[in-house]
Amino acid sequence: MKTLLKDYDNSWYNPKAGLLKRMCWYFANLLFFNNGFWPFSGLRVILLRVFGAKVGKGVFIKPCINIKYPWLLDIGDYVWIGEGVWIDNLARVKIGSNVCVSQGAMLLTGNHNYRKSTFDLMTGEIVLKEGTWIGARAVVCPGVTCESHSMLTVGSVATGNLAPYSIYSGNAAIKVKDRKIIG
Repeated sequence: MKTLLKDYDNSWYNPKAGLLKRMCWYFANLLFFNNGFWPFSGLRVILLRVFGAKVGKGVFIKPCINIKYPWLLDIGDYVWIGEGVWIDNLARVKIGSNVCVSQGAMLLTGNHNYRKSTFDLMTGEIVLKEGTWIGARAVVCPGVTCESHSMLTVGSVATGNLAPYSIYSGNAAIKVKDRKIIG
């Protein structure tokens, strides 16, 4: 058997917003999020709320990021989202308080079933709990929960859940040591 993309059908998928809302978001995302010319985080926070995201206080969002569907995004207090972050949230993404998502990181809630000839879409929620740190250019895959104060190091890929107060590294990421926070 071989892959038959002509038979691919994700008509079951519903992004929970009408075409007009998705089109308006597309342009807002392009102008104020993807664009490095607009340096102000405050407007990005306001726009996320207008489009249905739940966003806490003290959230800082750097330029040149991409968010698929803000109405499927929950962000806690004092969160930092770095340049070039891609939140590809076909399913809900929950980012707890005091979380850092570093430059170029990807939060991917969708993938495809490589076992099926029709390459079916699969989605899974991502949860980053209190104090999590996702390193630069790291990837969090669909269905992953990063427990409290877990850390995914630079360039690593989380394909499974991360334990609390633990540091993970590699592709696929494995626990390399405990995370001890001082001060």
